[in-house]
Amino acid sequence: MTTEILLGKHTRREFRERMQSGELQAAILPVAAIEQHLEHLAMEHDWRSVNEVAGAVAERLRPRVVVAQGLLAGISEHHMRHPGTLTLKPGSFLAVLYDLIDSLKRAGFKHILVLNGHGGNTDPCRGIWGQFRQLSDVNLHFLPYWEVLGDAARDELVTRSIPGHAQEYETAFALARFPENVRTAIWTEQSDPTPALAKAEVGAKLFEQVVAGVSEYLQEMLDGRRPAEIPPFFP
Repeated sequence: MTTEILLGKHTRREFRERMQSGELQAAILPVAAIEQHLEHLAMEHDWRSVNEVAGAVAERLRPRVVVAQGLLAGISEHHMRHPGTLTLKPGSFLAVLYDLIDSLKRAGFKHILVLNGHGGNTDPCRGIWGQFRQLSDVNLHFLPYWEVLGDAARDELVTRSIPGHAQEYETAFALARFPENVRTAIWTEQSDPTPALAKAEVGAKLFEQVVAGVSEYLQEMLDGRRPAEIPPFFP
């Protein structure tokens, strides 16, 4: 039997057998954005970074977890003056996100972690999350991946800023995990000098802290130590 970590790499038989056996217990649903990241980072940064984290967490918790890569673009209207950015209206984003959550629920998952890699998605999701939990009635959580980092992680950075936008933290992350997406030849030509402070070794250290923190968060979901609080309906 396969222990593949990406849902989309399964055949229907492989997925069905893993679910029926009880081996698969949780799904990570990454959400992020395709948007401008200053002049020096590729526009896929948020999507690539959250998938790096999701994949590493699923590897740690293998074979109980799969990653469902279903929603590429996010809420990025505030970046649309830079051509190439892709954006969804908040209502469109939330409607598709709920449909994906519902698909995972109908597949049999009792634990679903929506792992976020883009700040613009955070407030809209948190504003509706209570209703999503009422509708889904599963252990459903929303987590921007950087929120597992504490003050000690900030001390690793000259700017102490996490996550920022294409600044020291995100640039260090990219240098550590996908350096081909960083145009180091031009990062000092921008009005924002902070990307040039980034170091791959710092990015690697922070990546490991993120993976450890998200893995612990999801393990607590699986163990029943982090149940979803479903808001009460009005009487």
